[in-house]
Amino acid sequence: MEAARKGRLQWRGTASGSRSGGGCGERRVLLWLVCVCVCESGAETLRYSVAEEMARDSVVGNVAQDLGLSPSQLAARKARVVSEGSEQRFRLDPRSGVLTLTETLDREHICPHSESCTLSFQLLLENPVQLIRGEVDVRDVNDNSPVFPQKEMVLEIIETAALGSRFPLEAAPDKDAALNGVQNYSLTPNSHFSLALIKGRDGGKYAELVLQRQLDREEQQELRLVLTATDGGSPPRSGTAEVRVVVLDANDNMPVFSREVYEVRVAENSPPGQLLVRVSAADPDDGSYGKVHYAFTKTSERARQLFDLNAETGEIRVSGNLDFEEAKSHELMVRATDGGGQSAHCRVHVEVLDVNDNAPEITLSSVSASVPEDAPPRTVVAVLSVRDRDSGDNGRTECAVAGDVPFILTAAFAEHYELRTSAALDRETTAEYNVSVVATDWGRARLSARESVLVRIGDVNDNAPRFTQALYSMWVSENDAASVRIGSVKATDADAGANGRVRYALLREEGEEQTAVSVDAESGAVSVVRALDYEEVRAVEVTVSAADGGSPPRSATALLRVLVRDENDNAPVVLHPPPDGSAALGELVPRHARAGYLVAKVVAVDADAGQNAWLCYELAKATEPGLFRVGLHSGEVRTARAVGERDAARHRLVVLVRDRGRPPRSASATLAVALADGFSEGHLRASEEEPAAEPDGRLTLYLSVCLACVSALFVASAAAAVAAKVRRARRREPGTLPTFPQSAADSGAGSLPRSYVYDVRLAAGTVDSEFRFLGPLFPCFPAGLPQGAADQRSSLCSAGLGQQEGDWAAQNLKDNI
Repeated sequence: MEAARKGRLQWRGTASGSRSGGGCGERRVLLWLVCVCVCESGAETLRYSVAEEMARDSVVGNVAQDLGLSPSQLAARKARVVSEGSEQRFRLDPRSGVLTLTETLDREHICPHSESCTLSFQLLLENPVQLIRGEVDVRDVNDNSPVFPQKEMVLEIIETAALGSRFPLEAAPDKDAALNGVQNYSLTPNSHFSLALIKGRDGGKYAELVLQRQLDREEQQELRLVLTATDGGSPPRSGTAEVRVVVLDANDNMPVFSREVYEVRVAENSPPGQLLVRVSAADPDDGSYGKVHYAFTKTSERARQLFDLNAETGEIRVSGNLDFEEAKSHELMVRATDGGGQSAHCRVHVEVLDVNDNAPEITLSSVSASVPEDAPPRTVVAVLSVRDRDSGDNGRTECAVAGDVPFILTAAFAEHYELRTSAALDRETTAEYNVSVVATDWGRARLSARESVLVRIGDVNDNAPRFTQALYSMWVSENDAASVRIGSVKATDADAGANGRVRYALLREEGEEQTAVSVDAESGAVSVVRALDYEEVRAVEVTVSAADGGSPPRSATALLRVLVRDENDNAPVVLHPPPDGSAALGELVPRHARAGYLVAKVVAVDADAGQNAWLCYELAKATEPGLFRVGLHSGEVRTARAVGERDAARHRLVVLVRDRGRPPRSASATLAVALADGFSEGHLRASEEEPAAEPDGRLTLYLSVCLACVSALFVASAAAAVAAKVRRARRREPGTLPTFPQSAADSGAGSLPRSYVYDVRLAAGTVDSEFRFLGPLFPCFPAGLPQGAADQRSSLCSAGLGQQEGDWAAQNLKDNI
């Protein structure tokens, strides 16, 4: 401390001298001062000594006092303590200058392997800079007792050991150092051993047992001694350990197993570590000669992996996964060896017991790609085998088909089954089945396996095509161009592939001419082959066939009715007066005729039907327009007023006949009318002008011949219609409507209904024309027919003015005649 003070005083004087200089000298002085401070800091050292286990904040020393500085100077120079290393074990109080501990020091922890323990720190001062080194010597305290590593030390000494033999004992380490460490060992008094102390090169002391008297195993097999270690502390501390001396016998006996063969049974699902058996071999000797060690010998490598043998106890435990299916038994060879090298052998036979740990295995041997839907019951679909690697009931299996499917399992031969159909199949209902086969064993904890068999049902042509309608009615306008599409027919087939591919065709009888319509074979589109004339053909009925592509093919038929729609393609034809001029003589009208007198009747017909055949009459030209008028619907020419004396004797009338079609068509008729005072005179003049003719007889002959021809034609047509109807009725399916004979609608013409035929007779001997009407040849068709038939009925029964108006017109003509 005195040197520190001198150094401090010397530093102060140098510092004051440096302040009196100036210029460049100051820099040199400062440089020299720094060097002096560094040298002095390296030379000055503060040394302190503290005992370990001192409490925190214990005083180590007064730094200010030792340095000769006041606490205020320490604070002014910003004194602080810097410890070496990462741990800060010291703290400087700047107010008092006292150095204290920041934690409790443990010498054994700080310096575990050194007798001396010194901690270094540095005191750093500023203004001027000064670094002072400090050291703290941690003094050891006897706070630890000697401790033996083991509380019991076992020495095995053969009974034939020589006297003076030494047996080292384990030392008792003491964490304390120097005198506080172990200084002495002592042994409990006994008649066989003494204790010798030995000092090692490291300064430590060790103890050894020295045999003083011959050992006799038969007299005493074991000796128990207490060894005590004592340190040099005050008060001293000690530690004890028991020394057990085992007297070993000479190896004059070999091990003997209790059994030569051990029979063991173990389940294959035994967990690792389960005790299998404990083999035991006894040796009459003692010590190492009587201590037996066990080991496997002449045992397969697989068995060594499955079983573990404890060398000390002879316990054999399961160490791997046993598998009955891999090996049903294992043979182990165990050797027992004593400390003298003598050995004995035994065999361990391990029988592995089967456990139901394997589920059945299902293997598909053969599977049909598809089964036709017409396959009979019990048709084989697949062959499968079932195997269970377990034994006994654990390996016995049973199979069944899961779910409600038309399949069953039948046993074929050992472990093989056949999957067969159990009912009729229908592809249209179910195209494929995912059949689940379940195999279950007979173990206590039953295990099962499931396998899916996909069975596809092959299509068979067991379904005929079906038309969506039994009767197809279509309309076509007359005179339409050929190949006009008027509709289509449709048939479906529930089969698949070629069996469900439908082709269409028209059915014709032998000798029958080609019909006016055609059906596309693929799409079923109906087209008109040629233009139709309503006046010739009112309706066409054909039979359409739909056939699939199966072998043999299946087919179905439907009735196709094509109704012809009338067009206004015919102009009216005037029947009376005849267009050839044979009525040039004209009509005679008395001078005294009153208004409304029937002069003549213009008779015209139209080959069209319906509205296209409704005729209207109008007076186009007249010599005296106000004298005559024409009935709009009847065609009757009557006087519009009473005939006067001043009216001209001859008149010429042009009557225009027009139908109601769009566009309308027309025709004209010319009438010559003569006014006469008396019919007799006029009749005589007419007879004189035509003396050779008897028109009444010739016309009657013509009309009779025509009537006979029409009657014969009617009878023939009726017979043909009845025959055709009977023939079609045999081919027609139930529920179809009857067809209409075409001749029924061809019998009429004119403004009256077509179902009437007129017989016109002009009497040569009379002035007035006489008309005779025949009844209808065919009645109108009843109500309740389908749309096509109803339209035909309308066209047949409502032509012109209709039946009632036609009857009224005929009656009116008769009344006027």
